[in-house]
Amino acid sequence: MSALSSPAPAGEPHRAGFACFVGRPNAGKSTLTNALVGTKVAITSTRPQTTRHTVRGIVHRPDAQLVLVDTPGLHKPRTLLGERLNDVVRTTWAEVDVIGFCLPADQKLGPGDRFIAGELAGIKKTPKVAIVTKTDLVDSQQLAEQLIAIDRLGTELGIEWAEIIPVSAVAAEKGAGRGSSAEGSGGRGAGQTGLLADLLVPLLPEGPALYPEGDLTDEPEQVMVAELIREAALEGVRDELPHSIAVVVEEMLPREDRPADRPLLDIHANVYIERPSQKGIIIGPKGARLKEVGSKSRKHIEALLGTPVFLDLHVKVAKDWQRDPKQLRKLGF
Repeated sequence: MSALSSPAPAGEPHRAGFACFVGRPNAGKSTLTNALVGTKVAITSTRPQTTRHTVRGIVHRPDAQLVLVDTPGLHKPRTLLGERLNDVVRTTWAEVDVIGFCLPADQKLGPGDRFIAGELAGIKKTPKVAIVTKTDLVDSQQLAEQLIAIDRLGTELGIEWAEIIPVSAVAAEKGAGRGSSAEGSGGRGAGQTGLLADLLVPLLPEGPALYPEGDLTDEPEQVMVAELIREAALEGVRDELPHSIAVVVEEMLPREDRPADRPLLDIHANVYIERPSQKGIIIGPKGARLKEVGSKSRKHIEALLGTPVFLDLHVKVAKDWQRDPKQLRKLGF
């Protein structure tokens, strides 16, 4: 049972469906997905435009199954990759049962938020919940001002918010990581994300579970592994580099001639950048940076797969891949 589960009300029908988190880049969507699911299914970074695939995180409850679709941040595209990411967002919006619009508490509403809200206003039938993220970074007065501004934005654009709810997903993620429940942790953030799940569930259609109990995501393992490597590669690099990094897992094979009680999974992956000059940034002096990327990502991969891993990383140049349709296809976009 999920840490955020609550007892099924007597006589209430079981509900199951899809919820989508949208917002401008770096609005806290991936952190919120991980906090609700109770484990890492989406990569997070302090840098915008980190998410490139829609990741489904699955929240199991006695009364419902909530399938969370994490999308890339909608933004003004400068490359073909950017255009494709925006297309992914719009396609996802059209297919979900409820849309959660993430707006950071510590940033005033800007043109990017208004642009997304304008697009949401055109989707009439799907319920919309405004989720005020990063509430741990503001005081109560700033939070109140943001809640009022979001309410006004909805009125201006003709959006009727099903709910406006503040959350601190960072606090909840830490609580989930310690295995504490929303009720028992005493953490304000954990309680808030539990409340968010409680508010989203009634907006889902009635029906049986869509995924088996215990499944936390339907992302293929190779995609998840590639994303964990890319997350580690994003840490501590120059501002212009994150958008140039792509990771492809070429091979995942159990090591032969290993005893059953000491398995080892060999993973061979390529880290792609756009220009030869970027290679040194990723590899670092005497290979130190790439070694650190391998070490950090391996820990997360082993936790994800539940088995020891030998990770073999290589850095390759795919010239201007963000603008090249052929290269985008090869790299999984």
